[in-house]
Amino acid sequence: MKATINISLKAGVLDSQGKAVHHALDSLHFSNVNDVRVGKQIILQLDTTDRTKAMDDVTKMCEDLLANTVIEDYSIELV
Repeated sequence: MKATINISLKAGVLDSQGKAVHHALDSLHFSNVNDVRVGKQIILQLDTTDRTKAMDDVTKMCEDLLANTVIEDYSIELV
């Protein structure tokens, strides 16, 4: 089973990398971009077919290590 985790900064948290990308896009004359938020994606190959256990395990991984839940949100997709 594959778990895809998308992590992004919570609304209201300053995204300095997103601001830099937005400025660069504006410099390249892509003026139709209103805002940029930069996040990260983590893809895990799991050795299980139990969706409930996989979701529980990946949620624990996110809470304990992969995401800083004070300033980041995350979503998990299992395939």
